[in-house]
Amino acid sequence: MRFVLASHNKKKLDELSAILGGLGIEVVALPDDAPEPAEDGTTFEENARIKALAAHAHTGLPAIADDSGLEVDALGGAPGVYSARYCPGTDNDRNLFLLKNMEHIDECERQARFVCAICCVLPDGQEINVRGECEGEILTELHGTGGFGYDPLFYVREYDCTFGELSQQTKNQISHRGRALQKLANALSKRLK
Repeated sequence: MRFVLASHNKKKLDELSAILGGLGIEVVALPDDAPEPAEDGTTFEENARIKALAAHAHTGLPAIADDSGLEVDALGGAPGVYSARYCPGTDNDRNLFLLKNMEHIDECERQARFVCAICCVLPDGQEINVRGECEGEILTELHGTGGFGYDPLFYVREYDCTFGELSQQTKNQISHRGRALQKLANALSKRLK
């Protein structure tokens, strides 16, 4: 069975293909001519659903979409659904902006989590919605060059390093997206029997 990923991100496509390939699912990229839906939801779940429904409507294929971001407790959950748009510029600009907004926050109050919501629209229009989270802390400076986004600031105590310092394989196993994808794979395996 073919599913379309509501994204042009090759890393996401590779990750999804690796996890769902064992179920006999081929994951294909969203066509270049697909319109970009307005991600105007107030939750990760709403935005994932918006993208999945748009990809399904455009291609006629079952669709999978995710919406992910960082929630920092001391900032009232910000940047949240605005993680990729927290400030104009690059990932580094957003990291520096986050550090500036947290410069007066004590070390013991820097709890955060990465969140990933996935919506899968099946051929019959039914939906599977799952959520994965990974708890951590925001450091006061960047560590590591791996990953992307806020990874060099997101410290995972159990591994004593940031996402930016973890191997890709380990990150995929413990990350918010990896956890959500495993839940999706389990739900799909039950539906596709």
